[in-house]
Amino acid sequence: MKVANMLGERFKNAPKDCVIESHALMMRGGYMKYMANGIFSLYTPAKRIMRKIEQIIREEMDAVDGQEVMFPVAMPASLWEESGRYTSIGSEMARWKDRSGNPMVLGMTHEEAAVHLARDTASSYADYPFMIYQIQTKFRDEPRARGGLIRVREFTMKDAYSFHTSQSDLERYYARVYDAYNRIFKRCGCKNFISVQSDSGMMGGSISHEFMLLTEVGEDTLAVCPCGYRANMEAAVVSVTNEPGEIAPLTKVSTPDTKTIEDLKNFLHMDEKQLAKAVVYQKNEDDSYVIAFIRGDLEVNETKLRNHLGFEIHPAVDITEESGIVPGFIGPVGLPKNIKVVFDKSLAGIENLVCGANEADAHYTGLNVARDLGNVSYVDVAKTFAGAVCPECGQPHIRIEKGIEIGNIFQLGKKYTESMDMTYLDEEGSRQYPIMGCYGIGVGRLCASVCQESHDNYGPIWPITIAPWQVEICNLRVDDPAVKEAADRLYAELISLGVEVLYDDRDIRPGAMFADADLFGIPLRAVISPKSLAAGGIEITARDKSIKENIPADQAAAWLRNKVTELLCAASNDD
Repeated sequence: MKVANMLGERFKNAPKDCVIESHALMMRGGYMKYMANGIFSLYTPAKRIMRKIEQIIREEMDAVDGQEVMFPVAMPASLWEESGRYTSIGSEMARWKDRSGNPMVLGMTHEEAAVHLARDTASSYADYPFMIYQIQTKFRDEPRARGGLIRVREFTMKDAYSFHTSQSDLERYYARVYDAYNRIFKRCGCKNFISVQSDSGMMGGSISHEFMLLTEVGEDTLAVCPCGYRANMEAAVVSVTNEPGEIAPLTKVSTPDTKTIEDLKNFLHMDEKQLAKAVVYQKNEDDSYVIAFIRGDLEVNETKLRNHLGFEIHPAVDITEESGIVPGFIGPVGLPKNIKVVFDKSLAGIENLVCGANEADAHYTGLNVARDLGNVSYVDVAKTFAGAVCPECGQPHIRIEKGIEIGNIFQLGKKYTESMDMTYLDEEGSRQYPIMGCYGIGVGRLCASVCQESHDNYGPIWPITIAPWQVEICNLRVDDPAVKEAADRLYAELISLGVEVLYDDRDIRPGAMFADADLFGIPLRAVISPKSLAAGGIEITARDKSIKENIPADQAAAWLRNKVTELLCAASNDD
């Protein structure tokens, strides 16, 4: 490929809305073009990178016995009605009617399609286990599109679905895919990534992991401990230690104008850890109230609370007097019976608490939950924090990191096979529901994440395994016959040797050519000029500045071919 023939431009500055480095560099470098919010067209360099990422994914999925298939993008709503997700998923799923009036959806994930494909075929235990996967375009009407390809609405994704006859078989296969994911991300050039326990969200299932590239611009918050414990903020277990306090009688005290924990702490001169905070939510379905009580120094994790309740909630607005709730003075003693109450386990063991008295300007001191409320169940609905006690090693070493999710895996169980009536006959002739696993990787997001991790101020530094080309030739003097002849010959020789090469023979200033070359981010660069030829050959450098050599012109092609092979082998050995 010659740069002069390539569609796309490179720019000195990025659009003003590009606040993340990978987004800015890929817009400046002519990798993609904005079409609509969260929707981009890709130019040749980005498409070549994506194709290499897809090939790495295919190789690793095939190595764990995956079978590549293809599901439709457009699906009948009836399929999603079977699983129950047609109504449970909100406006992020695109719905419409075809010309015959049939309700349809655009696939944002393909569990339903996978079950549909397999349920009439895998009818005997002898057909199991198996895994099917696709690499397909999807659409999710994401309300928070940001960061270029980091979070988009239309995207290319690899999603895989495995089917098993036992939980133990699923767990064995899950471990194989877990290892394959580590290999995929290493082969794609990711360095600082980890796996974390995560919340399954709309996918369902009980066990799930997310693979996170650690970066300050990540939108996911992670709890990490040096002992090896790692979890997404939405799934991180919160362990706290409490001082019981001296048992005292339940006493109502006047606390005027103390509607916040900060006000109450200062008024009573008490530690926040002795105060019970009340956080009010409403059930989406009917606006009924839910109140979560938690230790005063902590915050409620809404995802944990939602998972515990089993229904969707939102922060309460316009709390009515008829509800019996007195904002700012809410406590568990004397609340109306129709209000759902949840106690976070951070309150367990405290025998002397302060809480609202459910009347204006009044609180109770001396609350003893066991004595005053009877048998209470505690659940973990707290948001973890830096310095929290690690649930595995028991030390207060939790630190908070930011990350970009580059892949996820779920143990789905029977959620979809049961709801969609997919069964098989076991060895005894009894009908059983298969157990499923689900495994996803966003191809575009992975591309952008590699760029985010591997770049300098001038452009991306693409790993050899996914770089759009392996070598770039820069002809600095197209008007010089000797330079042109050497550059043209090197281009032809590299192509004949099977090296992926980009050739820039435009008649432009060297500074502009080098600026474009930095934005292309190609691992190896061969610069040919009167100066290099006078010095004995061709100047070869690496984009990461690890190589700077002057190689005789007649040896340059073989040298570059061998260096490409060496870099690819080194990347393979890193696995």
